[in-house]
Amino acid sequence: MTMPAALETDALGLRKAMANALAEDGVLDDPAWRLAVETVPRHRFVPGFYLPAVERDRHGLTVWEPVTAQLDYDRWLAAAYSDTTLITQFGGDEPDWTQPAVRHGGAPTSSSTLPSLVVRMWADAEVAEGQTVLEIGTGTGYSTALACERLGSASITSVEVDPHRLETAANALHGCGYTPTLAVADGLYGYWPEAKFDRIVAACSFRAVPPALLAQARPGGKILLTLSGWLYGYARVLLTVAEDGTADGRLLGGTVSFMPARTHAPPAFGNPAHWAVGPDAKARTSRHSPERISAATDEAFHLRFLAQSAVPDAQMTTVGDVVHLIDVVTGSAATLTPDDGVWQVREGGPVKLWTCVEHVLDAYDAAGRPGPETFTLHVYNAGQHLRHPKIPDLRLLRN
Repeated sequence: MTMPAALETDALGLRKAMANALAEDGVLDDPAWRLAVETVPRHRFVPGFYLPAVERDRHGLTVWEPVTAQLDYDRWLAAAYSDTTLITQFGGDEPDWTQPAVRHGGAPTSSSTLPSLVVRMWADAEVAEGQTVLEIGTGTGYSTALACERLGSASITSVEVDPHRLETAANALHGCGYTPTLAVADGLYGYWPEAKFDRIVAACSFRAVPPALLAQARPGGKILLTLSGWLYGYARVLLTVAEDGTADGRLLGGTVSFMPARTHAPPAFGNPAHWAVGPDAKARTSRHSPERISAATDEAFHLRFLAQSAVPDAQMTTVGDVVHLIDVVTGSAATLTPDDGVWQVREGGPVKLWTCVEHVLDAYDAAGRPGPETFTLHVYNAGQHLRHPKIPDLRLLRN
């Protein structure tokens, strides 16, 4: 199928409609960012992507349907100008968009982030004219294009760990007339050749703030990134870098998650049954249900992050009704089993994983269940400390 002659006209109308919708939602209150959204042709950065089917397959896996202009022009263009994250890659494998196949399950490794979040990130980082910016995670290049349109290409450096992703993004950027500095590089180490930066914005998540980013930010510069971990707890933080190389900042509200930097992704832990704590370990009744950190609620989303800072190497998985906490670093494990309306806990190994989580939940409740925006993060040579005035004993985050 050839592209319809009216593609650019169709795209312009949808682009303006998307900008209007974002403005009505309060996302685009800056006229300059609105102009960027109305100008940058997102469809050129997403020639193909996956959308989830309504029904799962017989194994309970998400069915990911490929969407391209050749397969379904209307669906492709409408999705490109919807406020939706578009998955473009699974498992680090670049799809052949000339012959894409339906996927069953899998771990997304690249996407075009929903436009409202992209704009929100740039706004939250307090990006303005005259600043030099490092973007970590070029992805499809759409976010990079918005920054180039707003600040000028000469101000933008963007790095991407995946060479195929960067090549595709570079072609789209150059095809639209944008010429930022691009490099295949691991964002964990920033990009020294172009340092120092006024702003550093990460479109992936890290287990802790990478020291290289502090070193590459000018004094007074700001770093916006998402902290994550192996419990899939997330928190966005906006840091200001001091003259001495330390940084302080606050957590930002909202349930925002990003794919982890590839070197920070959780490791495979094997068969959960092998980690089950046996009957020789004494069982006790848990003070808290595991649903407090696993439920699909804003509070549970926040609590997963707080729990994670206490047990940074733990992962959680559920088999049937049994919940397992597994720590591949120390060899510790906890098994939670439902029992007539309560949960029985058995713990093994040097770290009492669920006990640590319970201490955090107890402190959180005693403090009046404070929201994420009441927490601050201090980053210094010895590590990183999450702070709250009513919870004095939060542990150091793992570097």
